[in-house]
Amino acid sequence: MKKLSRTLLKFGRIFNRGQQGISLVEALVSVVILGGGILTLSLAMSSGVLAVRENDRQSVAQGLARAQLEYTKSYAYNPSASSYPTVSAPEGYSLTVGVTSVPDANNNIQKITANVSYNSAVIVTAEDYKVNR
Repeated sequence: MKKLSRTLLKFGRIFNRGQQGISLVEALVSVVILGGGILTLSLAMSSGVLAVRENDRQSVAQGLARAQLEYTKSYAYNPSASSYPTVSAPEGYSLTVGVTSVPDANNNIQKITANVSYNSAVIVTAEDYKVNR
């Protein structure tokens, strides 16, 4: 048993020779590198969240514009209309419908323009035609 403990003691001295630990400068450098990595990761995550939010707004606006055009096309044709009723929009979104007559169509075709806005900024503009059948 004594021989084993002497061997372990020698073994420990061999590996401890010349090792003094890390200096303050090395510790600070490692903290700066780690902090830079965490900062980069958090910035990437926040820009990803912004991109997803913008994509979500675009998707809602496109669906709302398409729904408005379909609703307008199913509504009764009015040759003197300057606008048609709008579908209800989610909070923050607004919808406007414009109607113009198509020249040389004998007042039987109208061009419908649906503008979808979010917080007063137009996001999507969709156009289609309404025909008097």
